[in-house]
Amino acid sequence: MTDLDTRPSTEGVRPPTEAQPSAAKAFWAILWRDVFVTGKEFWVFLAQVALQPLFMLFVFAKVLNAGGYVSDDYAHLLLPGIVALTAFLTALQTVSFPLIMEFSFTREIEDRLLAPLPTYLVAVEKLTIAIIRAIASAVIMFPIGALVLGSAPWHSEGVPLLLVSLVLGSWVGAGIGLALGTMVPPAKISVIFAVILTPLMFTGATQYPWQSLDSMRWFQVVTALNPLTYLSEAVRAAVVPEVPHIPAWICLVVLVISGAGFTALGIRGFMRRAIN
Repeated sequence: MTDLDTRPSTEGVRPPTEAQPSAAKAFWAILWRDVFVTGKEFWVFLAQVALQPLFMLFVFAKVLNAGGYVSDDYAHLLLPGIVALTAFLTALQTVSFPLIMEFSFTREIEDRLLAPLPTYLVAVEKLTIAIIRAIASAVIMFPIGALVLGSAPWHSEGVPLLLVSLVLGSWVGAGIGLALGTMVPPAKISVIFAVILTPLMFTGATQYPWQSLDSMRWFQVVTALNPLTYLSEAVRAAVVPEVPHIPAWICLVVLVISGAGFTALGIRGFMRRAIN
């Protein structure tokens, strides 16, 4: 018997390969990268999310108050709306603008699509980082509001409602951003956002309580069609519950339905663009 006869057969035996990372690990790795980049560019992020709300608070609450056009109580009514607006727009813009660029010019989205996870989870990660950034921006607005106004309204018993409403409202904003980011052609981005963002900002009950529009029924109906209205009212119910507002449970239900609807629409558009 020769050495060749005693050598073990290797037929049918595959060479050892490295274990493939799970979809969950890949998802968290991409999410952690985005969180790390946000932290590394914190001052840029702060300028992006706080500059516009800061000037809105200063002009509407301080300048107009100094001129006698608004009362001292208006500042505490305005801040919750500004917090809601900041979270909503931060989530929307975090998804929409980068996604339009990644699908059209930079093609950075291809690196994420090559990650070992289902394609739809790439879209979910976009939503998740948008929600994280939106909540961070909302939290930042409270000390900024206190700095500008001298004090910020706070109701400790409303903290659970505040957190839930901010998460749901940020989800809605991110869902809208995902839908826009996969549907809007790059050449029309400036026109589309001018047409969409302005009505969203001024019909979202951010500068006024929804129930104060009883004398303008048509405008009250228009604002009721804007999901931002329900985020503004929910934050107002959590922070200044003495101000008349839409019942909190109605706000949360509408936000859940809106978030699910826009997310489904956005993921459908994302899958279509990714496959093409």
